[in-house]
Amino acid sequence: MKKIILCKFGEIALKGANRAHFEKLLKVELKKRLRNYGRFKIYSAQSTVYIEPLSEDCDMDSAYRAAKNTFGISAIQMALEVPKDMEQIIAAVRTDFMPYIAECKTFKVEAKRSDKKFPYKSPEICKLIGGAILDACHGKRKVDVHSPEVCVRVEIRDFAAYICAGQERAVGGMPQGSNGKGLLLLSGGIDSPVAGYQMAKRGVKIEALHFESFPYTSERAKEKVLDLAKKLACRTGDINVHIISLTHIQEVLRDTIEEDYFTLILRRFMMRLAMKVAKQYYCDAVITGESIGQVASQTMQALVVTDIISEIPVFRPLIGNDKEDIIKIAREIDTFETSVLPYEDCCTVFTPRHPKTRPELAKVEAEESKLDIESLTEEAFATLETVTVTGEE
Repeated sequence: MKKIILCKFGEIALKGANRAHFEKLLKVELKKRLRNYGRFKIYSAQSTVYIEPLSEDCDMDSAYRAAKNTFGISAIQMALEVPKDMEQIIAAVRTDFMPYIAECKTFKVEAKRSDKKFPYKSPEICKLIGGAILDACHGKRKVDVHSPEVCVRVEIRDFAAYICAGQERAVGGMPQGSNGKGLLLLSGGIDSPVAGYQMAKRGVKIEALHFESFPYTSERAKEKVLDLAKKLACRTGDINVHIISLTHIQEVLRDTIEEDYFTLILRRFMMRLAMKVAKQYYCDAVITGESIGQVASQTMQALVVTDIISEIPVFRPLIGNDKEDIIKIAREIDTFETSVLPYEDCCTVFTPRHPKTRPELAKVEAEESKLDIESLTEEAFATLETVTVTGEE
């Protein structure tokens, strides 16, 4: 008898002929995330991933938390693995299993018998296990089949029996790397980390690009972005954060073009630089945290003027979200408090008083004709540095 973690598949179970590929990616990601918590055997069967400790010093609680936040797992539970023998199952319930339900006052039992050769049917299993719990707790707990505090589950599988007290929802989504790689434009704000998280949840491997404007923005502003990347990496896996200086481009724009066009043309430079980074690091799309109409540069017309620069798809997973929706997710993934720290990012430098909200492409291009676009882009790209951020402590 031993403690084991059971992870239920989400969408992977629906993948048909490609299912083995997604299962393999999930198990590789789990091995990576659990490597600091001990040695584990990780295998899958019957739409479940089993995480089995191979030594007594494995940190099962930390492994459980790491698995719960691994994309591709929809539900998770800590369980006892017991031989498929009814007497041994009842003995385990009366002893080792009781701490699992120590805090509850009411319970019910559910049984699932995948192995139809097992000599007891599901109703009989429920009756025997419920009786064993009542005997072991000496009347301190009661059965409530309608709204119990804890649902005790007994699963009779092909090679063992598993006893657990309920299950928790896990993060869900698709395994890391199952849907390509995206370049996240990561600012220090609330939105972009949430956008990265949403795309990572769909199986997209995240690279990040941050634009700095030192000395107009502080070194602490860059550290804030790396802190956000670290929080994101706790859920997405390691992230390469590419950092490019926009200082000279912004100074040239300030001195050369009409003020109203500053933000639009700056964002077009960002997109050109994002294309170069995406090409160098084999990213299939650019990801931004933009939400339609949230600020002047995120009107539909402004987004069209920016997107026309892009050679690959631009994904905006938050495009229809209210700010309140975005903040809720930011709190859930623990990026909100870092995002609201008062360190400005490059987009707040030289902000025009009256930015264009309904720009015409021809007029934007006319302003850009005053600039040596290729030279400015290459000069900025030459400042690129990369920091690899891990979510591990």
